[in-house]
Amino acid sequence: MGKLTLYDTSIPREKIVEERESIYLSRTPEQRFFSVLQLNYISVTMNGGQPIKSPQGKGIIIRKPSI
Repeated sequence: MGKLTLYDTSIPREKIVEERESIYLSRTPEQRFFSVLQLNYISVTMNGGQPIKSPQGKGIIIRKPSI
């Protein structure tokens, strides 16, 4: 599983973005793919076993369920 990084609020946002981008770009395509699957699994788990977004009708239109 991934790690949680807490940043000091005095650090400029641009520096944080650069750091995250360099970490992402250093990963292999396989690692990137599996990290997306991991995020999907976590989001479904946190939403009570239901996906946050689901297909709607035909095609690739995706909607968020109404609460």
